[in-house]
Amino acid sequence: MRDATATLSVNRTTPLLPAMALLSLAAAMHAPESHAGATFKIDDTKWVSIGAGLRTSFTATESAAGRNGDNWSNDFNLDNIRLYLNGQVHKYIKVEFNTDCQTCGNGGEMRILDAIGKIEYNSYLNLWLGRMLVPAERREMNGPFYSANYTIFSTGTPFEPSDFNLTIKSDGTSAGSYGRDDGATLWGAALDGHLQYAVGFFRGLRGGANIDDNLMYAQRFAYNFWSVEKNPGYYTSGTYYGKGGDILTVGVSNQYQENGAGTAADPGNFRGTAVDVLMEKPLANGGVVTLNGEYKNYGISGGYSQASRDAGGGFAMFEGNAYDLSGMYLFPQKVAWGQVQPYLRYVNVAPSGSANREAYEGGVNYIIDGHNARVSLSYVYGDLATKGLDYSSSASGDQVNSIKLGFQWQI
Repeated sequence: MRDATATLSVNRTTPLLPAMALLSLAAAMHAPESHAGATFKIDDTKWVSIGAGLRTSFTATESAAGRNGDNWSNDFNLDNIRLYLNGQVHKYIKVEFNTDCQTCGNGGEMRILDAIGKIEYNSYLNLWLGRMLVPAERREMNGPFYSANYTIFSTGTPFEPSDFNLTIKSDGTSAGSYGRDDGATLWGAALDGHLQYAVGFFRGLRGGANIDDNLMYAQRFAYNFWSVEKNPGYYTSGTYYGKGGDILTVGVSNQYQENGAGTAADPGNFRGTAVDVLMEKPLANGGVVTLNGEYKNYGISGGYSQASRDAGGGFAMFEGNAYDLSGMYLFPQKVAWGQVQPYLRYVNVAPSGSANREAYEGGVNYIIDGHNARVSLSYVYGDLATKGLDYSSSASGDQVNSIKLGFQWQI
């Protein structure tokens, strides 16, 4: 949960059941603004906020050549259902706890997404401890709910180590979950907020190739040339729908872990470097132009041969280059409840020693209430999905068509 607007004072001596009834009544009466949930004030320094987010979609994908003729798959999917809980226990001490249905496609199972203890002293230096986003490129820092388009992950560039597996394990197959990992992050800003930074230390890959328990080191630095982007902590957004002013931000991120890829018998040192750019310009006619760009260069040194990758062993991280470019225009006119935002996107992934893969995407977003309520329709053509995470020399996949209708609600 990012911020909240509604408040309700609750005396600490109030009986539990009446207090809970009051909280429920206040939540029911609250009309949230963008990025808002409900905040319940306990005293002058203590408060608790609650919120929730839902993403659900329908996808129709063309069958690969030679498979089931010209049939298309038709799938409904619960992509995310998140519960947000934030609180402040002291002027400088806060806590964040979020959950998500991380196995929605297999029936659903609620798990811990974030569990962060926060020491936030001033704009220059703050410390977060626990399970949190590993500093990375903008796509990871946006997350699915604050990205510019619905398919940001499913048709995007390769994942970071912390996003390689759905669950956190210590058997050499996982370095986190959904971009999160257990560790600590120092973050802040300087030069009137224009220079933003986040430096983190995390578990990373445990077991397997990393038998020595080497830490994962992650950094992100961003400079806001025009208006300063305003987000909680070191999080980002893929668009502000023109409400953030003129934005031109360049970010650079890097992750490194000794023995962070491969197997115990064939380990390699992982390094992932990315550069991302966001440009957003509100126009005189009320329309908004938004451009997002990303370049990744990932490498594995000190081992992890192509033979091991071909065999599918160990922690088979991506190695090579990748590009993600998108542009969109938000029309100023309202159509019924919201505004129309068509977009185009191109993704190219070029693994070392493996086949290139790409995706062409076009679509339209219907923006009802910013990131809190939107509907997205997209069309994708390419072989990015069919080749997937197979970075071996024998990787192959057909060019296929796919259509997705996605719904996002958040409070």
